Amino acid sequence: MTDLRVEVVEVVEGEDGDAMLRQWQHVHNVIVPPAAMSLDEVRERAARHRLCNAYVGEELVGCSTVRAPQGEEKAVMVIARVLPGHRRRGFGTALYEDGLAHARVQGAGAVDTCVLAVNEEGLAFAHARGFTETERYTLPGGNDVWVDLRLTSDS
Repeated sequence: MTDLRVEVVEVVEGEDGDAMLRQWQHVHNVIVPPAAMSLDEVRERAARHRLCNAYVGEELVGCSTVRAPQGEEKAVMVIARVLPGHRRRGFGTALYEDGLAHARVQGAGAVDTCVLAVNEEGLAFAHARGFTETERYTLPGGNDVWVDLRLTSDS
């Protein structure tokens, strides 16, 4: 694998302050078009969760989200996304491992992820890392099927 650099997305004031947010937004919206986000929605998400961008050199190849612990189980959501032209090179694994390490530092009692059901590569990626499906659902007013998974073994 080529050297991957993972950088935390920071909200920065100024003319170029939205550059990293826009990059994260681009990857997110390419990978999950039914849940495409506006820049304001990304900015709000960055205030609540850890968002990262992944680069090889200066080229954007992916992004990730680590949501803060939720509920009694302290479940942390870890999501790694890699642009289609950069898959199968270890970038997703590196992004996922970075997110998992951050989840553990946050005291995660459980680790979850979420994948669109039509994203067979994403589901296979999650299963290969020890995730087990916990729920399939559609969001109100939507037609897309989402799959929630929980890490049940460290593979």
